[in-house]
Amino acid sequence: MQSKPTTHLKYCILCQVVLLVLLVGCTTPTVPPSPTLDVTAAPTGTPTPEQPTSTPLPLAAVINGEEVTVAEFEAELSRLAAAQVNLGTTTTPEDQKQVVLDDLVDQILLAQGAAEGGFTMDEAALQARIDRLASQLGGSDALFKWQADHGYDEESFRLALRRSAAAAWQRDILYEAVPETAEQVHVRQILVYNKEDAERALSRLVPGADFATLAYRYDPVAGGDLGWFPRGYLTAPEVEASAFTLQPGEVSPIIESRSGFHIIQVIERDPHRQLNPDARLALQKQAVRDWLKLRKEQSQIILTLP
Repeated sequence: MQSKPTTHLKYCILCQVVLLVLLVGCTTPTVPPSPTLDVTAAPTGTPTPEQPTSTPLPLAAVINGEEVTVAEFEAELSRLAAAQVNLGTTTTPEDQKQVVLDDLVDQILLAQGAAEGGFTMDEAALQARIDRLASQLGGSDALFKWQADHGYDEESFRLALRRSAAAAWQRDILYEAVPETAEQVHVRQILVYNKEDAERALSRLVPGADFATLAYRYDPVAGGDLGWFPRGYLTAPEVEASAFTLQPGEVSPIIESRSGFHIIQVIERDPHRQLNPDARLALQKQAVRDWLKLRKEQSQIILTLP
């Protein structure tokens, strides 16, 4: 029940790109401008043939003015489907579409935040990154084959690397802002799966009864010890909220969550305890989710999929 599970598939969208040490997102090609019609050059009396104009590409989304074409969206969808086949997982087509849209929006918002924060990548730095990737894969021919196998041409691949680098930069900034210490509690619990058993357990906790001894009856391996954790770490927020209202030695009433019925006891509290790596990572991921949530509220996001 402790750490928040990483069950959302949105970063599976390009899991094969782990080989390239990057999360490659979808990209936005530049639409060429309409050609200019020069009527002065036409001979007198001869009608000037109408020049073809560029047709706007169908769009899947527009995020703060940045366009994502349907073609780009479908390419990402194909990459997700291939990744899921390789992982042996399956989801419904509607779930896949939502995963791709969520990932595209998140990547673009992160990249836009990075640009506002001063992130830049010139052509020399981009080419150096591509050269490193080619070296890791065994040469330029191997990289070109990888691009073709995953639906990229040279232009879209370069744009994808630039966006993913910007998004990663912004994510790192948010990660680094999470402090290394936090208020934490050390908690032990009794967890049962119906209210009657919970009431029976609570009735045994008469004044003077040892909570740990009773907890071992329900959990012979760990005695219900949840260890130390900060706010925002447990998957049962009801338990976490109760834990931070208790002082050492105090016992909670029965707490119902999706996991069952809990009775907890706070063993220790520390206002500035060092976070273990797992807990800090959980808070860092939460910081990114919180940033994205606020960013979405402040952004203009238009989803235009047919």
